[in-house]
Amino acid sequence: MTLRLTALLCMVFLGACDGPSRRADLVFINGAEPETLDPGIITGQPEGRVVNALFEGLCAYDENGRAVPGVAESWELSPDGRHYTFHVRPDAKWSDGRPMVAGDFVSSWKRTLTPATGAQYNYMLFPIKNAGAYADGKITDFAEVGVMAPDDRTLLVELENPTPYFLELCAFPTLQPVRVDLIDRVGDDWVKPGHIIGNGAYILESWRINDKIRLKKNPHYWNRNNVALETVDVLPISDANVAFNYYASGLADLVMDKGLAPPALLDELRTKPWFHAAPFLGIYFLRYNCERGPFKDELVRKAFSLAVDKRRIVEKITRAGELPAPGFVPPGIPGYTGTDGLNFDPSAARRLLADSGYPEGKGFPLVNYLYSKSELNEAIAVELQSMWRDTLGVNVNLVRQEWKVYLNSLSLLDYDIARSSWVGDYPDPNTFLDMFLTGGGNNRTGWSNPEYDKLVGEASREVDPGKRLEILRRAEDLLVQQAVPVAPIYYYVGIQLYDPDKFGGVRANVLDEHPIRAIHRK
Repeated sequence: MTLRLTALLCMVFLGACDGPSRRADLVFINGAEPETLDPGIITGQPEGRVVNALFEGLCAYDENGRAVPGVAESWELSPDGRHYTFHVRPDAKWSDGRPMVAGDFVSSWKRTLTPATGAQYNYMLFPIKNAGAYADGKITDFAEVGVMAPDDRTLLVELENPTPYFLELCAFPTLQPVRVDLIDRVGDDWVKPGHIIGNGAYILESWRINDKIRLKKNPHYWNRNNVALETVDVLPISDANVAFNYYASGLADLVMDKGLAPPALLDELRTKPWFHAAPFLGIYFLRYNCERGPFKDELVRKAFSLAVDKRRIVEKITRAGELPAPGFVPPGIPGYTGTDGLNFDPSAARRLLADSGYPEGKGFPLVNYLYSKSELNEAIAVELQSMWRDTLGVNVNLVRQEWKVYLNSLSLLDYDIARSSWVGDYPDPNTFLDMFLTGGGNNRTGWSNPEYDKLVGEASREVDPGKRLEILRRAEDLLVQQAVPVAPIYYYVGIQLYDPDKFGGVRANVLDEHPIRAIHRK
């Protein structure tokens, strides 16, 4: 089917979907319905795009994926690299007009580190002195954590060790401020329209589940004069064909999610001026549940990993220029050379499975492969199922779930093998490796290895850049070559659909960050 015919069909079947309300200045398709809009709780990229429009940290990402001044207009760093002094903008305000103060960050970071909050990303604050100890309950007095506000305009932060990517962390949602007084007053309803108070470029005008989120320009945002779009509609569409039909028919201006280009149309799409693809720091991989069933056995995990033909997946299914992933850390981080994991080797896979007690797959229990709903994930799931059956003689049951349910299943370790992805939060290998520390909120494998924990800890304390990266490389080798709680599949290519003659401010970058406040009509 040609793109023209697809668009015509969309006009017939989807034309009535555009409601009676005035069309927003930008309509963009964001993938799955957000799980929440709480910066301290979110874990997914679809949530992050919306949250970054509603909230802003000390720093913020620009259209090039760089951390630039946000609520902090400036800062100083001590010669030892451990003490930051941030200066809060005098014109920074919350969306209800209340001035922002440095203490907002203190109370927000305390909330994130408090175990009852359930922030899976709380480890993003662990570079701060005693933050990890407070989150683990080893200390109970928050005054011992290295953050304080001596006055409304000054925030002092003391780090455990020099952290070269700390400013990037300050742009990440987990470190964005929230109105703790509002949360105390209305509870979980604080993220709903009519309650939510943010400090970003936009406010939440409405949120109709499985329909759209309407964002409206925040009149109290300190940099509002440089925000071009008055209104933005965010559509939660996770089906690639539906997403493309919306775009092709003009019902959407921008398709943002990396998994929303229909695989069957990719050869034709790549020839279009409105198709944009570029590599970034992201990986598609498999998690093994190391706490139950056969995947408690390292040999089984290695056998399943060796049975996956990664090149076949990128050449047959994804087909947007993705590279098979030998290691877990994508290329493109200055100074870092990663390690190779387990590449396709059917003979070795069969031998390891036999060594684990399942020759030719005989006696292997029925296991499930969990994945979130999308056409691409479905196609990859079917291909993996075929590979494991043909190479190992093992039948794997496929389980597809909606985004929110899927995230919950991962968190509860309610799976055997799971499709996963990870996008770097900052341009450093640590963002890919520290999540697999014992007890890490984003570990989600049940895997625990004291040697791995030791290596990542050593790297965090090493001040020599070259030695630090070598320690991280050894940790990566242990992760993907020796213990194998995960199996890298391919490195992402970021994909957006938009007309460059109509919109600007969307630029390829290694973090795949595309802030809405930077987008403008031409």
